[in-house]
Amino acid sequence: MSHPCSRRRFVARAAAFAVAPVAAAGALAQTPAGGPPLRIVVPYPAGGATDTLARMVGAKLQEAWNQTVIVENKPGASGTLGNDLVAKAAPDGLTALMAITAIVQVPALMPKLPYDVARDLQPLSLVASTNSVLVVPPSTPASTLKEFIALVKSQPGKFNYGSYGVGTSSHIQGSLLNLQAGLDLVHVPYKGAAPLLQDLRGGQLSSAIIDMATVSPHLASLKALAVTGAQRNRNLPNTPTFAELGFHSFEPVGWFGLFMPAGVPQPVAKRFADEANRILRLPDVVAKIEQLGMKAGGVPTEEFAKMVRADQQVYAKIIKDTNIRLE
Repeated sequence: MSHPCSRRRFVARAAAFAVAPVAAAGALAQTPAGGPPLRIVVPYPAGGATDTLARMVGAKLQEAWNQTVIVENKPGASGTLGNDLVAKAAPDGLTALMAITAIVQVPALMPKLPYDVARDLQPLSLVASTNSVLVVPPSTPASTLKEFIALVKSQPGKFNYGSYGVGTSSHIQGSLLNLQAGLDLVHVPYKGAAPLLQDLRGGQLSSAIIDMATVSPHLASLKALAVTGAQRNRNLPNTPTFAELGFHSFEPVGWFGLFMPAGVPQPVAKRFADEANRILRLPDVVAKIEQLGMKAGGVPTEEFAKMVRADQQVYAKIIKDTNIRLE
């Protein structure tokens, strides 16, 4: 499952503006509302990136609609508990899901899910996105991906790559690099970003593909060799994309998006999506999202829906080709 940003890092980095929406949410019940409460379900614990973004959007929605907006954290089972809750919610437009890329990765890893993403949920708004970066320790005698590949091949069995766990984006992308470059990098799963980055900076870990939001504060002490996505990251203008270097299926980026149950009537879903997209284009919201190392969304709903469908197909093929399984 994807881990766009570690919860610990976001507790610190988002505190400056996450606290205000949380406090506002606590006071919502004491203020007149313009209609029944709107619930945004976050399938991960409070304090992480997904939670921060949900509260940011929720506070703006309440302000615009004078309607109670409640952010409800429903973590568990790699996000599938919260996803299932929304998939089975009443199609009245009062329940939304703040999902991450993992929602389109999990089906290929857990084929017996109690819901079908394409059938039971409708994507409405891209909230934010972030590239991932292949980084290596500063002591690595390679400054380009080509040099790193040659180094790994020259010493079989010596090098490895870290991830946030089996089935996460960092694991999937590392496995894809192994497959396409013919490498034997050993997968080393970690529980969160902090220990992974510590071992990476110290040279105990050979490499990792990490989201920009998490790795940005550490780029001065690491070497960046390539980025995911169709375009270079503006914070790393001299670092090529994997696609530029001849690799494929690295185009998807990590994203956060709002979904509703598939049965929500189109006019109701459109009203919600249009307002969310308007909010995501507000200068103060864009600035806050960029402070988190991400790119603000707000693109047309059709564009986001197309991205969701395409990413699910790409990840399903990668997971099959690399034989990734949840143990």
